[in-house]
Amino acid sequence: MTYEDFNALCRSLPATTHVVQWGGSDVWKVGAKVFAIGGWDKSDQPAYTFKTSDLDFHFLSSKPGFRPAPYLASRGLKWIQQYDRTCLEKGELEYYLKESHRIVSLGLSKKLQKELGLNQS
Repeated sequence: MTYEDFNALCRSLPATTHVVQWGGSDVWKVGAKVFAIGGWDKSDQPAYTFKTSDLDFHFLSSKPGFRPAPYLASRGLKWIQQYDRTCLEKGELEYYLKESHRIVSLGLSKKLQKELGLNQS
């Protein structure tokens, strides 16, 4: 996945906003809460950071090409960084980015979820 693909996917999810911050990273938010970051790695390879469930965090932490997200995971947050795209199966990163969006949106207040048209089914 390129940064263009990453941004297109995040843009396609409901009620998202985009800012560039933290050294030029593409930061995607839902309801003003971050759910995905594109960039933020010192190598030339694309790096994507996202929130996960406890189970996915445990699984991905030991999977090649993934690691607990620098800074975020060290503070006890369940965030993973994918830094080696050669270790990805087709559609895997897309799944985790959509799941991150869902997890973060469920953490918003019910009122805000309703205003944004999220999780209403």
